[in-house]
Parts: sequence; C-alpha cells; structure tokens
Amino acid sequence: MSEHTHFGYRQVPVEEKAKLVGRVFDSVANRYDVMNDAMSLGIHRLWKRVALEHTGLRAGMRALDLASGTGDLALKMAGMVGEKGLVILSDINQSMLSEGRAKLDNVGVVGNVDYCLANAQFLPFPSNHFDCVTIGFGLRNVTDKGMALREMARVIKPGGRVVVLEFSKPISPMISKAYDLYSFTALPALGKILAKDADSYRYLAESIRMHPDQDALKALMIESGFDHVDVQNLTLGVVALHIGYKY
Repeated sequence: MSEHTHFGYRQVPVEEKAKLVGRVFDSVANRYDVMNDAMSLGIHRLWKRVALEHTGLRAGMRALDLASGTGDLALKMAGMVGEKGLVILSDINQSMLSEGRAKLDNVGVVGNVDYCLANAQFLPFPSNHFDCVTIGFGLRNVTDKGMALREMARVIKPGGRVVVLEFSKPISPMISKAYDLYSFTALPALGKILAKDADSYRYLAESIRMHPDQDALKALMIESGFDHVDVQNLTLGVVALHIGYKY
C-alpha cells in the first residue's frame, strides 16, 4: 500500500507530491517575484535581509541556496562571498531555476555562482562541504522535511550553519485569524489577477498551515542532526527564522 503525505489539505501518495508541487511552480514561475511583492507588500525583502544577516558568510566562503527559485538570497550571498567564494543555486524545479539564472545573468553576476537541479532530500554534494546552506520559503514544499534537514546537516562543515526562512505560526490567536482570512481570500484572488492561477496560491496558503510551527520545526532540526537551533520570529510570527548549527 502506498504511503501518503499532504499536498495542501489533500492527502496524496508520497511519490506524487513532488510532481504536484512541480506543477504549481511551473505555473507561477514567470510571475513569482511580482506575486511575492504583492502578497507580502514587499516585506519579504526585509525577511530575506534578516536571514542573510544570520548566514555568517564572509569572503571566500562556499554557500548553497536550496529552493533558490528566482535567486533573491543567492544574489545577495554572491556579493557576500566575493569573487573567491562560491554560491550554488539549487532548485528541484527547472522553471524556477531558469528564472533565477536569468535574474543573476541580467545583473551581471557570473564567475562565483553555479546552478544545480536537485531534490533537497538527495543532495549531490560531499559531506562537510558548505559554510552555509539557506532555504527560503521552500521547506514546506519538501515531501520529507526530516530527510532534507539531515542532508543539509550533512553537507555543512563543522562550524557551519543552516538558515531556514519559512512561514510559521503567528504569536496570537487574533493575528492568526486575520492571517487566515487574508491567506484564504486575498492570496487566491491576487493569484487569479496577477498570475492567472488562483488554485496554485490556494495550495500555497494551505501548505503554510500544514507546515510545523516554530517549536515543532526546532525539534525536527535537532532530531535531524543539528547541535543547536536558534529561533527568531519575524512580523509577529507570521514568518520564523530557524538557524541550525553543526559543531
């Protein structure tokens, strides 16, 4: 009998989830940046700036950006590691990875970046290889989050860190209710208007609700091999930053 997992609020066979998520991002890839600005009123840029402050990256270091999408984090990290460093943009979805590559090419970022089509659960990199791994708003779409986190812990060097930026649980019931109302009405409506795809953004709203909250994700990261995990709420817990350390 096939094992099942969630795709939004639906239960689907484990082996089908990656394909279904892939269809979502194939659909929204060319409007992804526009939708991010519209959905968050531009605040996603601030969230990403805070995440970058916790990477610990310096000139000459090596970083991996998982679920890199259109490359917002990777673009900034390329500047942080400099010409002697390296940033790898990785995504499971070819459409999204192509959008990221086009963005970096258009602004002239070459030489210290590379691109890799890969599943976060099966990273094609040696152990103890990166100084930092980042994943921004991508972990909730991974079929087996524990497997992906174990892979992240494996590929970072001792002394390295993994920075997970993801939607989480608001800190008060009142904020949660307002956020639910926004997510399940405004997001599909914006998706229909700007991306011609309400269903994909309905799934994205559902996927946020199904993602582990701050404490549960911290516990999962510890179970997955991290020696210490710091948690920081952003925008009253709408988003949370988890920083996992390997000693």
